[in-house]
This record gives sequence, C-alpha cells and structure tokens, in this order.
Amino acid sequence: MTLSILEKISLQPYNSLALPAEAEYFCAVNNGADLLTTLEFASARNIAVTPLGGGSNIVLAGNIAGLVLLVDLKGVSHRLVKDTVEVTFAAGENWHKQVQHCLQQGWYGLENLSLIPGNMGAAAIQNIGAYGVELADLFVSLTAIDKLSGEQVVFDKAACEFGYRDSLFKNAGRDRYIITDICLSLSLEPQLNIQYPALQVAFDHHLASGGSITPELVSAMVCQIRSEKLPDPSVIPNAGSFFKNPIIAQTQAAELSLQHPQMPCYQQANGECKVPAGWLIEQCGFKGAVRGPVGVHKRQALVLVNFGAGSGAQLLALAEEVRAAVLERFSIELEIEPRVYG
Repeated sequence: MTLSILEKISLQPYNSLALPAEAEYFCAVNNGADLLTTLEFASARNIAVTPLGGGSNIVLAGNIAGLVLLVDLKGVSHRLVKDTVEVTFAAGENWHKQVQHCLQQGWYGLENLSLIPGNMGAAAIQNIGAYGVELADLFVSLTAIDKLSGEQVVFDKAACEFGYRDSLFKNAGRDRYIITDICLSLSLEPQLNIQYPALQVAFDHHLASGGSITPELVSAMVCQIRSEKLPDPSVIPNAGSFFKNPIIAQTQAAELSLQHPQMPCYQQANGECKVPAGWLIEQCGFKGAVRGPVGVHKRQALVLVNFGAGSGAQLLALAEEVRAAVLERFSIELEIEPRVYG
C-alpha cells in the first residue's frame, strides 16, 4: 500500500472541539517505516511536522502550515516482571479502551484513569491524572522518534521530567519528538486507591452496606462520576478540562481562605495548595455562560464547549475572558491545559 500524503485537508473531524482548520499537508501513519517516510518528505520540503493523536487536548486556532501527521500506530505487548506486568502500548491506541483491556487481563492500576479521552502517546505528554492517580505513578519508559535526526530514542521516567499535567515534551522537548509507544508497570494484584474525596463519598454507602470494592467497580464508579459532570465530546464538542487546577503558595491560600471561607484547597506534599479551577470560574459567574457559538458547560465550569459553529479564535477569546476575571477576583492566573495550534 502506497503512503498517501494529502493536501489541504480539513482537521475538523480530528479534534474533539470540532473547530474548523485546514492542514497544508496531511498523512496518517500506522507503522514505523511510513512514519520515517513522512519525516523525510517534510525534511525535503523544509516544512514543520505537527503530530496529532486523538485530538482531545488541542485547540485549533487556525490553519496549520506544514505536515499534520496522524499517529495511528497500533499494538499492545506485555512481559511479566516479578509480581508486576510491564505493558507496552503503541501511541495510537485509545486510552480508555486499553484501561478496560488491562482490567479484563487482570492487570491493575489504571482504573482511576478510566474514561479519559485521547490516545496513549499523548497521555505521556500531558502526564494525565485523575482521582488520585497520575500516569507518572505507573510509568516505566517511552519510545520516540527525534524529528531532527530521525533516530529512535528511549526515555525512562526521570528523563521525561513529569510534573503536574506536565513533562519534558511540553517544555524542552516540545515539538521535537514523536512518541511511538509507552510502557507502564501494572500490578497483578488489586491495589485499590479510593482516597480521592469524590471516590470516598461515592463508596461510603457501598462499604457501609457490607459491599466489597474491586478495581472493576472503581473503574465503573469513575466512569459514572465523569459522565455525570463532563459532557461527551461526540455530543457536545469539548476538550475536557480546559484549565489546569492552579497550585498556589500556602500564604496566598491562607489569605484567600479568610476572604472566601468556602474555597476548596488541597495541600500538596511541598506545602503549596491546589485550588480547583472550576470553583474559581464558577465563583466568577461563568458556569453555563454562552458567547455566541461557544460557552462554558452548564454542569462543569472547567469545560469550554463548542455548540457547533464556533471557531478557535472565539473559544480562546472566551478563555481569556475567564482568565481575566479569575485573575482580577482571586489574583490567580489560570493556565490553559490543551495545546493551541494554528
């Protein structure tokens, strides 16, 4: 099968916000050889390469020059290491489907991360996390192609420089590497983590009535909680949480708590405090706000949505309006979580 590199392709079907944009060149690759061929194509023309996964954590503000590369690599393998299993996922595998696959195999640890949209490769870039678990907690290594040299590079956990919704690939390694697979270490025995407040509340009644908790039940409960508060991108286009939960100094948190006694605040290991961005946005009156074809979701202020005909510019204008209001009222600067292109 000949590799097909297309010109002037709409990217609207390839981003979960369904924003209109066009790629100068576009190619989907499902094997390593084709990936290298596309990089040679871009190098010969001296054009940029923009890798694209599930499109669930991006904002297309306009057309994208150069080559947009849809990374559609598939495959899952595993090996036993003492009492754990190391599972290697190709970058194009769907995150939630693989969480469910691992549960079916009796491989545990990912259940708190159920129903997070997107693919495996992007999960490492973002260091995705939810309900008390981060990808970094389970991470072993990843393999990537250096776009400059075309060489394969293996990164261990330390080399990835993981932080809160952060990694090397959002900083010094930004735009340099194309992740081809990631390896995670999972347990062969259930290691339940239900310390997160929302999970504790959800399971209180279940435990009180004598029920037992399994990893499968944790996954189901996480799916239920997420479905109740986060809109399905296939129904209402969105990119999930649009802003990071800000982490502020303990002194600032103490001052704000005096002014706003109801403000949720979660102390971190280093003494700083994490404040829910959704709460801050809601206090500024934006929950359910509509700005023409875009808006803030009526049930979750952390989610910006496209009602069907919105542009990236309109969505980013709303995001800036929200950021300015939170900064003025709380002196906290919100950071956009998805990557902006175009």
